[in-house]
Amino acid sequence: MCPQILPVPVHPEGEPSATALAARAALDPPVPVDTLGRRFYVEWDPHSPVTPMGQLVFFAQFLAAGGLYADWVSRCPLQFTSPNAPKIPDVLGTWVLATLSGAWRYAHVTALRGDSVNPPGLGMKKVVSEDSLRRAFEDEDAAALATWQTQALAAVYESGLDQPWICDLDVTIKPIFGHQEGAQIGYNPRKPGRPSHAYHTLFVRRLRLALDVEVHPGKEHAAMHGMANVWRVLDRLPIHRRPWLLCGDTGYGNERVMVDCESHHQKYLFRQRGTVKVRQLIRALEQRGGWTRFADGSEAIEGQLQLTGWTRKRRVVVLRRRREPGGQPVSSALLNWPEAQVVRTPEYEYQVLVTDMSENLATAVALYRQRADAENVYDELKNQWGWGGFTTQDLLRCQVAARMVALVYNWWSLFVRCAEPERPREAITSRPLLLHAIGRVITTGRQTILRLTSSHAEAAHVQRILTDLSLFLSGLMNAAEQLTSSERWQRIWHRILQPLLAPTAALPAPSG
Repeated sequence: MCPQILPVPVHPEGEPSATALAARAALDPPVPVDTLGRRFYVEWDPHSPVTPMGQLVFFAQFLAAGGLYADWVSRCPLQFTSPNAPKIPDVLGTWVLATLSGAWRYAHVTALRGDSVNPPGLGMKKVVSEDSLRRAFEDEDAAALATWQTQALAAVYESGLDQPWICDLDVTIKPIFGHQEGAQIGYNPRKPGRPSHAYHTLFVRRLRLALDVEVHPGKEHAAMHGMANVWRVLDRLPIHRRPWLLCGDTGYGNERVMVDCESHHQKYLFRQRGTVKVRQLIRALEQRGGWTRFADGSEAIEGQLQLTGWTRKRRVVVLRRRREPGGQPVSSALLNWPEAQVVRTPEYEYQVLVTDMSENLATAVALYRQRADAENVYDELKNQWGWGGFTTQDLLRCQVAARMVALVYNWWSLFVRCAEPERPREAITSRPLLLHAIGRVITTGRQTILRLTSSHAEAAHVQRILTDLSLFLSGLMNAAEQLTSSERWQRIWHRILQPLLAPTAALPAPSG
């Protein structure tokens, strides 16, 4: 006999009420589901306080201990006048939850709206709708938003820049599949002819933190369009926290960028294109001889170069590596080089670097090869975070979204390093390990218990490292109540940097 199906009361807007859904779920019988191994009887429980991101509670504790999240929310320049407008903490908290969950479209926020466990940990009342999130920054003051976001980014990384560090500069192209503002046809190696935006970015090498990102129309992909923002970011830093070296690919190896670096007394290391005069220099150095050979079989030599339009000669380092038999070039991945520039056919492939460094050949070569890791950061931000999505009609909200993703990415990266300083991880492995676990809230008396169940094979290891991290953060919050939030953040940074401060990881001290 079929069970009686009762009508479900709805709100005036047409959505079923919460009470009605609960009543309907209680009346519906279990659904038998036959699988390959056994039969299950499926019941729905729409109102139990559970979340698939149960371990986010430790990330929320990390943000609370550092004081950065509360300060970020309090400084937000948004001002809603409508009584029906969402609350600012709910909007910003939804951004954080969506980014952490791996969302890259506003529509993906809908999957989070039933989470009643995590929002209170971020000072939220609820998860807002995708429309509220999409419209939140529409027609707002671009300058005020830029100041707020860049200050939040700086508050994350400044305490970690007391040691000499290298700043990697790069541009990535984001294809656009609509008629958005700034969607122009420019350089687009993945999808030629497709309109795009250009993301000009600064990274901290090894820590893989994003200092800032600036979104430009597709035709403004050349490095010079992002240099004004580079100097804005770096000039805000105290002298002792500025980078020891700027490193970039061929887009940055031009007169304008190098003159800017020299006027700022900033060391640089850029790659050169294989122009006619560069090839002439290589032929001259081949005839001169005196190459320095390295253990991996590559060789290097230095010389002086002045291209047309340059105001003076500059030091260049030329790298070469013998081709494999048969004339096929050695894979750039095997060389650990960002890319290989072939400028001569006989038997070698070459790379030419221009620099004002005084360090030896081996140091210059090693430092540029390490730049390849910047491509891994771009890959992570575009494919594992939200830089490949969150597209709106206006360029302002695309810019806001890019910096939002960069901020949450920085927070999560430092959280992962703080949990296990010896082993940094990308989001594709750190989220399943340190974020995903079924969390169920149980209230007994005056205590609220969050019971976690993880299906990860390393669940026991995760329990140990997250417990250790929680004890460390609790010690900062409770046993050292006299510490300010900035002092607590400095102690968190000290824990993160300990594995990186080994003598082998040190760079030469800045001169002057």
